[in-house]
Amino acid sequence: MRLSRGALLTTSTNPEGQTKQYSIRRTCGETTARVIDVVAVEEPLEIRILHWFKSVPKAESLAVTMRTPGADRELVAGYLFAESILSERHDLLGIQALGETGSPNEYLAELARHVDVEQWRLSRASFVNSSCGLCGKRGIEALPELPSLETGTLEIKAHVVSRLPGLLAERQKGFLETGGLHAAARFDADGRLNSFFEDVGRHNALDKLIGDAFLNGQLPWTDQVVFMSSRGSFELVLKCIAAGCPVLATVGAPSSLAIEAARARQMTLIGFVRGGQFNVYSGEWRVRS
Repeated sequence: MRLSRGALLTTSTNPEGQTKQYSIRRTCGETTARVIDVVAVEEPLEIRILHWFKSVPKAESLAVTMRTPGADRELVAGYLFAESILSERHDLLGIQALGETGSPNEYLAELARHVDVEQWRLSRASFVNSSCGLCGKRGIEALPELPSLETGTLEIKAHVVSRLPGLLAERQKGFLETGGLHAAARFDADGRLNSFFEDVGRHNALDKLIGDAFLNGQLPWTDQVVFMSSRGSFELVLKCIAAGCPVLATVGAPSSLAIEAARARQMTLIGFVRGGQFNVYSGEWRVRS
């Protein structure tokens, strides 16, 4: 079967800008067919900040992340909070889209005058330098700079943990269409869904989840469970610790440094939640049989 080159370039985007349709060639055994495939959109988002430095307002670019458009303000707020630039709702004066209307890829966050970005840079540089990425021990030694988790009384039953993949799948419209989006969801101890976000990047999905709670005054998450359709990485553990969340569960495997970080902060870390089974790597006292 001969295919025209032009047909490969046929695309269309959904109104929300989160998925695109491509005309592609699909092969199954000896059969080849022209089909329309839906994929997740990935575009850059530049986060700019307006802050004060020695009584002078200063605007600058802080970061660029590749994300799926949608809930961009939540993503910006969640990123700034998880990075410890923001700690309270009054630290953020506003978030403004820059450039083109419709689907802007640049946002400006205006910080309150008391937010010390330069001090954050010094703390961040110290953390990165001590966490070499090759040695778990040196990475864990930097953890005292992070906020302490409140031990609280949260307990989650094993059968609730086992239900989380099914509860998440019910809301994963983007994943069902594309197979290319990660999901982050926040549940209570009884398995009731409180909020949910999808993104091509697992870190972005969690930042959107955190940012939504930050903007609505719903942090810290002392009685909440975060469940994600990804593996459990060190960065995800740190973001959940920043949000005060005592339980992180994932469909995939955790990394060694994620386990060590969770144990250092007495966080409950659960992995391989699938098929009615799961592994508890840290904080097992919060999981009831």
